[in-house]
Amino acid sequence: MASEDVKASESAVTTIVNLAEEAKLAREGVKAPSLAILSICKSLVAGGVAGGVSRTAVAPLERLKILLQVQNPHNIKYNGTIQGLKYIWRTEGFHGLFKGNGTNCARIVPNSAVKFFSYEQASKGILYLYQQQTGNEDAQLTPLLRLGAGACAGIIAMSATYPMDMVRGRLTVQTEKSPYQYRGMFHALSTVLRQEGPRALYKGWLPSVIGVIPYVGLNFSVYESLKDWLVKARPSGLVEDSELNVTTRLACGAAAGTVGQTVAYPLDVIRRRMQMVGWKGAASIVTGDGRSKAPLEYTGMIDAFRKTVRHEGFGALYKGLVPNSVKVVPSIAIAFVTYEMVKDILGVQIRISD
Repeated sequence: MASEDVKASESAVTTIVNLAEEAKLAREGVKAPSLAILSICKSLVAGGVAGGVSRTAVAPLERLKILLQVQNPHNIKYNGTIQGLKYIWRTEGFHGLFKGNGTNCARIVPNSAVKFFSYEQASKGILYLYQQQTGNEDAQLTPLLRLGAGACAGIIAMSATYPMDMVRGRLTVQTEKSPYQYRGMFHALSTVLRQEGPRALYKGWLPSVIGVIPYVGLNFSVYESLKDWLVKARPSGLVEDSELNVTTRLACGAAAGTVGQTVAYPLDVIRRRMQMVGWKGAASIVTGDGRSKAPLEYTGMIDAFRKTVRHEGFGALYKGLVPNSVKVVPSIAIAFVTYEMVKDILGVQIRISD
């Protein structure tokens, strides 16, 4: 009850301040900025920054994960997290650890911005419908409803930026010995369009959509549910003035990332393999070294699952899980904390500038 009173008081104060600021601007003959637009911009910027920072921090592990997922099983070059990172350092240098990160950031910034913004808007819409249905204006989102909002946000964001993710996968797999080199994101996009057609930019989209539902949905659901539970339970030292400290937010983000990535990982492996299909002059890591080595060929998602399990065993669906586990926990945690911190900073700056 105390926390509700505090929130109510803060809401009332904020409303009064906003009305006063709009009145001041009206007296000066200036059109007041829409608080809704400011809120949207704040969410977009915070989401973009959060995505860029988190992905850059774990870029070497992200590249190694993709290499493990798609490497030819008859020509193993990367065998484990430590060995794989050492091999990249030895053969490609420091730059090799971050290959494809520029494209990844170019993709993840708008992806994260759209995802976080979509989640907030979907949550508001679902909550409104839920309150109308139950007739309880004080009703809050349940974990299942948060899962639905997170899934909607993930599908919208992933679909909007999928072509960039597809070429990012190919750029990441390239090595200095690859028979054909994409020179960058735009060159890769134009080459794929010219050689394989526009549909090729959405190879692996279906397993991505299916995987996004548990992955993003569980991320948001677990994170928000843990936050609410901790605020209500108020364990000693973890809650400060009805707000979680940074360390606790990191722990919540880490738990959310672990649950989401474990459930959806096999679909991520299949998605990456499908993205490599039809690549003329595919990287040596995909085709293997030597003329007798053939590239990956699948007719669809089910065929990819069947061939992967039949030729490489069930464990192949979890190739790269170790570096991904090491990567996804800090990545998701950093993304959530950065998002909330940037929103707080932008909120202060907007009030000061006004």
